[in-house]
Formats: sequence, C-alpha cells, structure tokens
Amino acid sequence: MCEFDLVVVGSANADLVIRVERRPAAGETVLGSDLVVHPGGKGGNQAVAAARLGARTALLARVGDDAHGRFLLDAQRAAGVDTSHVLVGGAPTGVALITVDPSGDNSIVVSPGANGRLTPADVRADLLEHARVVSAQLEIPLETVVAVVRNLRPHNRFVLNPSPPRALPDEVLAAADPLIVNEHEARVLLGSQPGDVPEEWAAGLLALGPRSVVVTLGSRGALVADGAGMKLIPAVRVRAVDSTGAGDAFTAALAWRLGLSEPLDIAAAYAARVAAFAVTKAGAQESYPTVGEVL
Repeated sequence: MCEFDLVVVGSANADLVIRVERRPAAGETVLGSDLVVHPGGKGGNQAVAAARLGARTALLARVGDDAHGRFLLDAQRAAGVDTSHVLVGGAPTGVALITVDPSGDNSIVVSPGANGRLTPADVRADLLEHARVVSAQLEIPLETVVAVVRNLRPHNRFVLNPSPPRALPDEVLAAADPLIVNEHEARVLLGSQPGDVPEEWAAGLLALGPRSVVVTLGSRGALVADGAGMKLIPAVRVRAVDSTGAGDAFTAALAWRLGLSEPLDIAAAYAARVAAFAVTKAGAQESYPTVGEVL
C-alpha cells in the first residue's frame, strides 16, 4: 500500500506580491500596493493544493535556513503536507517577485536560491517507492528531474509541468503522463512551428513522446489528449481576482485524481473546478480549496 497519494519534487518560494493598476513597460516605474508575502513555489503550491483536497502528500524540496524558509515550512505543515523530506540550508530560500493587475493576470520573476541546490543526490528512491503519483516542475535543476525519472517505480505515475519551459530529454518526455503545459509552454517546447490552435499543439506535443498531454487554456478550459483522442474540458466561469498559483492547483488536483484511477478527462474536469475556485481569492496557497469547498 502506498503511504502517499502524491509526492511533489519541486520548488518552494516566498512570493512577494504587489498589486498594480498596470504592469510597467520597459524603463517605466509604476506605483503599487503594499508588499504582501505569501508561501509559494510551484512545488510548494502543488503540495499544499493536494493536501487541502485530502491527498496524502509529501514534498521533496530545499529551503534556506532563514525566516522565509521557516515561513514556508510552517505553511506546508499547516496544510497537512509531510515535510520530513524538505532539506534546509545551502542557499537563501527562493523568492518570487509577482505583480498582479486588476484583471488578476500576473507577471513573475523568480530568484531560485535554495531551489537551485536541490540535486540529483537528494532524490530518494525509497520516497518514490511509497508514492502513487510523482509530480515535478522545472523551477529546480533539470538534472534533478532526470534523476526523479530514473528512480521511478513501475507503480508510479509521473506528472510533469515543464515550467519555466526548456528543451527536455527524451527520457523525461517519455515518462510524462501527462505533460501539462499552458499556451506559452507549449509553444516553447514545440519550437519554430507550433501550429495555430490547441489541437495542433497537443498533437505536436504527443509526437515528442509523452504518454498523454494536457494543454491549459485559461478561461477557455483545457484540452486533454492521449492515444485515444482529444477532448476539450470547459472552464468554470468565475470572477477572477488573482490567477497566481491557479495552474499549480490544477496540476495538483489532476495528479491526485489520476492517482485514484480516474480517466484523464474526468480528472481534468475536477482540476478545472479547483483552479476556478483558486482564482477567486488572492494569493496562491491561501486560495486553494478544501475538498468540501470544491463540492
């Protein structure tokens, strides 16, 4: 029996958020709101989102031995995440600088800090042994993600959100089930001729080798694709306040439901509801719903 429904291998950042009337152009200064610090990082976000939904979740990450690191660990534990595999020290905790405009759209710059010191040697095969699903992103070194793939067990399902996007080794692509991308990430992975519509992106991505693909489309929903075909999953219409971390909420919910053996389209429909709830509140982890709130 697996001890964890989901093991997340990824980043943990302190999110420094400022709300602005509009994001600045090059060379321009704009005034914003007071600075607010939220717990974040794609790995940390996914772990909290899954735990809030009731998934037995563990996080493998690295934070600094500093106030931000302690803040992030407290947030993980409060959500019910097993943090016994989070490593401490080696560099300051990662920080994300985030601006959010009135529509809820955001721009993010990340200083990786300790995330960049999460090495292949830190990937423990015995931890993955106890997971139904393993999730990773690219705010940690790519060679660490490769190590995750090489340590997967036959019963592990591997979910990958290649963000920020970069070229991926064939062995990582082949393990992804699914590969979860937004429009920008799809275009980067596909290169100079990505196609004009999501169906073309999904087909092109499948040709790269992943077992399945999910293309998130914001307010248009998500397109799921595998060897059996493609299906558009409609978005849930809400009034967006802040989209920060919504993609991580989607990924976490999808990974958890796939671990419960739900079909990809059913799991994606559930994940769309979770992400829709998340954008109605400010912040990333603070916006994630419990399973009761989703129902």
